[in-house]
Amino acid sequence: MNRDRYDLPLTTASDRAAAHYRDGVDCMLSAWHGAEDAFDQAIRTDEGFALAHIARARVHQLNMQGTEARAMATRARQLAAATSPRERQHVEIMAAVIESKPKLAVTAAEAHLDEYPRDALVLSMLLGAFGLYAFSGRPDHDAAKLAVCERVAGHYGEDWWFTSYLGWSHTEAGNLGTGRALSERAMALRPANANAAHGLSHAMFEQGDMAEGRKFLAQWLPAHDRKSFLHGHLWWHTALSALDEDDLDTALAIYEQQIKPAGRPYPPLNIFTDGASLLWRLALDGCDIPRADWDEIVDYGDRRAPVAGGHFIDLHYVLAAAMGDLARFDKRVSELEALDANGRLSPGNVAVAMCKGAHAIAVGDKVQGTLEKNPNGKTEAVTVKVKIEQNKKSKHPPCPSDWPLRPIKTLLGGTCPAQSSWFISSTGLRIAIIRIVFGLFRRLHYL
Repeated sequence: MNRDRYDLPLTTASDRAAAHYRDGVDCMLSAWHGAEDAFDQAIRTDEGFALAHIARARVHQLNMQGTEARAMATRARQLAAATSPRERQHVEIMAAVIESKPKLAVTAAEAHLDEYPRDALVLSMLLGAFGLYAFSGRPDHDAAKLAVCERVAGHYGEDWWFTSYLGWSHTEAGNLGTGRALSERAMALRPANANAAHGLSHAMFEQGDMAEGRKFLAQWLPAHDRKSFLHGHLWWHTALSALDEDDLDTALAIYEQQIKPAGRPYPPLNIFTDGASLLWRLALDGCDIPRADWDEIVDYGDRRAPVAGGHFIDLHYVLAAAMGDLARFDKRVSELEALDANGRLSPGNVAVAMCKGAHAIAVGDKVQGTLEKNPNGKTEAVTVKVKIEQNKKSKHPPCPSDWPLRPIKTLLGGTCPAQSSWFISSTGLRIAIIRIVFGLFRRLHYL
């Protein structure tokens, strides 16, 4: 019987189809170009290979090709009827993700991993920056990622993919030294692993080792296939390190050469969110961004997500629209308000409030707040409260005053006084508000 790389049986009589499937899975797990071709070859070799169909459906979904993804998931379900219980469950879990049923997918995946802990593709759905836990809305999503990794760690040993995500999960949970060491080990096990490179970049960033992160990516990126899933995003990380050194020219050149939407082969979600967020950061640092660049990002968003509903996308959409096309900004916010009024906006009006906050910053309103110790008295954990003072030009009412955001660590460099006030105009706004905005939106439902 054919098996996958984790020694789980595969319902296909074709050795070649199984080999193509294993190659495709490795490309997915390493965020490397080639998964599409590998799964297509597996299906051509054995049209009845259910797991190849559902894996290909997932690649379609990652490329925001929803119609194709759902059609292939339906076909995978039909074929899975003749497979093993493990494969049927595997197909159902991945199909639930494709069909925008994240709660069902999480519950089923957690139960499935109790029985089949080495089903790596299912485990991978829970993890990662765009994983089910990250966009679940759970306040403990970082702890949940680490917990599930530690629960199954004994079944993987020093597997290159698992080591990558165990490192990532430690880094996201705040265990930076452990996360970095594991990410470095994963890179040594398999250098052609963009997920490990991404995790290592995050660990270096969170440790404040921006120069080392920039050096690492400068050495590693030239060998990375530019059509791979994370290629543009890793250049985005490089741009952030340039901004940290006040090198706006390099950051802008990276946007123009690696991230700007025209002709990019990366997944649309990455192209759109990396582009919008990098332009926003450049603008906050004083770079004069042409109106045409903002419009290009918004146009791309209109083609890929023409109506509101995907909250991670919606924030990035309004970041760009607020800086250029206020009519499109108003339309997107109105759509979010309608969803909220009908009880169909999962995070509630916090999504609307964050969009209005971005608008307030863009049009020159001012942001003020206080930093206070948490009840536990630890100075490295602070609760941030933000108040947006409405500009008279703004169509929308201001955000609710003094609304709380989650505690975040080391917001302004490691310590804060017991209580201090801060007041920042839009021209001086930098990493503090950026981390608040993007940190909060990572908690909102998207998948």
